[in-house]
Amino acid sequence: MEVKVFDAKGKATSKKVTLSDTVFGIEPNDHAIYLDVKQHLANRRQGTHKAKERAEIAGSTKKLKKQKGTGGARAGSAKSGTRVGGGRIFGPRPRNYHFKLNVKLKRLARKSAFSYKAKNDGILILEDLNFDAAKTKDFVALVSALKLENEKILLVLGSQNDNVYLSSRNLGRVKVVTADSVNTFDVLNAKKVVLAESSLEVIEKILN
Repeated sequence: MEVKVFDAKGKATSKKVTLSDTVFGIEPNDHAIYLDVKQHLANRRQGTHKAKERAEIAGSTKKLKKQKGTGGARAGSAKSGTRVGGGRIFGPRPRNYHFKLNVKLKRLARKSAFSYKAKNDGILILEDLNFDAAKTKDFVALVSALKLENEKILLVLGSQNDNVYLSSRNLGRVKVVTADSVNTFDVLNAKKVVLAESSLEVIEKILN
C-alpha cells in the first residue's frame, strides 16, 4: 500500500512510502486485540483498593441485646456487615491485576490494530520533525496544518525527541510515543495515527 508523505506545513510532498502488507494489511484478529487491550488496562491498575471487614472495625464487642425474647433477630456484634456502621462483607483487598501474554500474540494484536487503521484511512505519514525548542504553539501549529485540531492523535516517532514530546505534553488530545513503545490500546484509542517516516522501519522490524 502506497501512501503520501506530508510535511510539517500539512502539504503533501513528492515522496511516497510503501506500507508493509505483513504489518498494515493483514486480516485483523479481534480476539488478539481484546486480550492485549485487556492486559494493558489490567496492568495499569494500582490494585490498592481496601475496605475494612468486621475484624478491622473499631467498636465494642458487647452483645447488643439479649438472645431471646425481644421478638427480633439475634444480634451479637455492632461490627456485623449487616448493620449500619459495620464492616464490609467480602470487601475488596489489595491485589495485583497483572497477567502475561505471549509475545507473538501481542505482535499480532498490534498488526491487527494498524491494519484496521490503514483500512479506515486512519494513518498519516509525516516527515521527521525537528523542533529547535520545546514550544507548545509550534505543535499546535503542526496539528492545525494537518487539520487534526479536534481529533485524538497518536504521534509515533522513530526515536526519542524531547522537544517534540515536551511541546505536546500540555495538549489533552495528543499522545507522543516512540516506535519501540507503541501499544495496541494507544493505536485503537486514537482517531488518527501519525507516523514519522523513521518510525516505519522500526515498527516493521519489531513486528516482523
